[in-house]
Amino acid sequence: MKNIHKRLPLILLFLISMHINAQQTPALPQKGAFTIQGATAHIGNGNVIESSTIVFENGKITAIGTTSTAAKGTIIDASGKHVYPGFIVTNSTLGLVEIDAVRASVDDNEIGSIIPNVRSLIAYNAESKIVESMRPNGVLIGQIVPRGGRITGTSSVVQFDAWNWEDAVIKADDAIHMNWPNSFSRGRWWEGESRAYSPNKNYIEEIQKVSYFLKDALAYGKTTPNEINLLFQSVQGLFSGKQKLFIHADGEKEMIDAITFAKELGIKEVVLVGGYEAYKITEFLKQHNIAVIAGRTQSTPKFEDDDYDLPYKMPKLLADAGILVALDPDGRMERMNTRNLPFYAGQVVGQGMDKEEALKMITSNAAKILGIDNDYGTLEIGKSATLFISDGDALDARTNLISKAFIDGREISLNSHHTTLYHRYSEKYKLQKN
Repeated sequence: MKNIHKRLPLILLFLISMHINAQQTPALPQKGAFTIQGATAHIGNGNVIESSTIVFENGKITAIGTTSTAAKGTIIDASGKHVYPGFIVTNSTLGLVEIDAVRASVDDNEIGSIIPNVRSLIAYNAESKIVESMRPNGVLIGQIVPRGGRITGTSSVVQFDAWNWEDAVIKADDAIHMNWPNSFSRGRWWEGESRAYSPNKNYIEEIQKVSYFLKDALAYGKTTPNEINLLFQSVQGLFSGKQKLFIHADGEKEMIDAITFAKELGIKEVVLVGGYEAYKITEFLKQHNIAVIAGRTQSTPKFEDDDYDLPYKMPKLLADAGILVALDPDGRMERMNTRNLPFYAGQVVGQGMDKEEALKMITSNAAKILGIDNDYGTLEIGKSATLFISDGDALDARTNLISKAFIDGREISLNSHHTTLYHRYSEKYKLQKN
């Protein structure tokens, strides 16, 4: 008994620390109807309804219109505020890596070059503090993508308020991802080689390896094999049209080669990721009906002779040419940058794009590319009530102040490790002033 009393302070400290570090409890299913009144509704398809009324019940939007639309259930007065569909991030590794320096928390790639059977979904950590920190900026849905190798694996689409990956999944195994080889490469400067670009002598050989694999997989799918080949089986959706092929490539030659290669194999749905020089081949992209997930707008040009503002205006150049465009937080760093997704869209507005058109790049366009547009991406009757209320323009960092957010009609917590620290240190300075 004496030992218990001695240890009681330690036990209490442990319980308190567990409470502080615990995941925000996912919201319960929606009970009863909700009505949001008075807000400016940004539908996500280019349209806007001033002084709107939005009614949702059982996780679905049941009515949307002006103030004359009949209210129902709990009424939320959002006069002077704005309502948006939940923002959708593509090409993300959220939930796959928590701390880069801790190998046990890094699960975004596996050993091997051609590993399409690797599924990001089963590695997704719904309790990630990084995932949790997306919601206060309106990022509520994401495509979770594996990295590493030539064919990196299979992505899935999840929502960001769940107990586990089974609860989180919106669309399982939506696409296969491929890193297309570069036709030029730089020397290994750390070994004294030149930093200058030179032709990649192995370019054709690297393409052939992928070609042999996919041709064998295509032949495999036309037979009744005696033994299951997991690698071949995992890409059959590319040939049937059930899955899309997301090709990660930036150079003009690489993009043309990759798309031509995929179409010759009979792959029905192809999406280009990155596409740094895609603005040079817009007619080719339209001819083959290729959507583009454009790289991060808030970055610098890759080459000395590029326009200084090329990354800023790239999405607008593609959209003006008639290409379906979504925005990518860019590479491995998007785990930190993803919360800035709405501001990347705002950057495109600064390049002259209409604000509602820029909004489509992180709502309806992204939903179309991911194949979830029947349920998400816009505020329309029959679609999921995945939306949020912002005090001001959600594409502007100064006014993206979210007061309420819902995923499938469930009112979710907007607290995170970051908001906890913000309030903690805000109180610190208030105490010091007093």
